Amino acid sequence: MEIIYFLIAIAVVMSFHEASHALVAYYLGDPTAKLHGRLTLNPLKHFDVFGFLMLIFVHFGWGKPVPVNPSNFNKPVRDSAIVSLAGPLSNFVLAAIFALPMRYLHSYLPGFVMTQLWYIFDLSVIWGIFNLLPFPPLDGAKVLGFLVPRKWHEPFMKFQEKGIVYFILFVLFDMMVLKDLIGFSLIQYVVMNIYEVVRGAVLFGM
Repeated sequence: MEIIYFLIAIAVVMSFHEASHALVAYYLGDPTAKLHGRLTLNPLKHFDVFGFLMLIFVHFGWGKPVPVNPSNFNKPVRDSAIVSLAGPLSNFVLAAIFALPMRYLHSYLPGFVMTQLWYIFDLSVIWGIFNLLPFPPLDGAKVLGFLVPRKWHEPFMKFQEKGIVYFILFVLFDMMVLKDLIGFSLIQYVVMNIYEVVRGAVLFGM
C-alpha cells in the first residue's frame, strides 16, 4: 500500500512543480513549454525515467526538465531565474495547501486520506528543498546563475551544461560511499535538517 501512496505523491508533486515552471515561463513571454505540451498537470508529460530511478534508489530525484527559450524573455537571465524559482516555491505552496486539512480536519478524515496527505506534504517540501540546491540540473543552479557576475556568466553556463554528470556522480558517491565512511549522507543531512525547519513553519506556524 505504501508504494501506492508514494506514486500518487510523486504524480501530484512533480506535476505541480513542472507545470509551475511552464506557467511562469509562459507568463513571462516564452511559449516553448506550452507548445511542447508541458503546461499541464498530467504527470505523464513530466515523467523523467532517470530522475524517477534516482528518486527510488537514492530518495532524491526530478521530473523532465521544462524546455525554456530565454531569448523570448525581456530580461533573459533574471526571467530564467524566476522560472526556475517557480518550481520549488510551488512545492512549498502545495505543502501549505495540504497542511490545512492535516491541521484542522485531521479528526474528521479517514486514516488513509491523512496518510496520503502526509506523503504529498512530505515529498513536496523535500522536493522543493532538494531542487533549490545549487547544482545542475536542479533549479537552484539556474537561480544561482542570476547572482553570478556577468564576466563569469558564460563559463557558468558551460558548467551547467556538463554539471549534471558531476552532480549525479557526487550523489551516487554521497549515498553509496560517503554514507558508509562518515555514517550519514551529506545531501540527506542538509535537506532533512532544512525539511524539519520548513515542516514546523508550515504545519505549526499557520
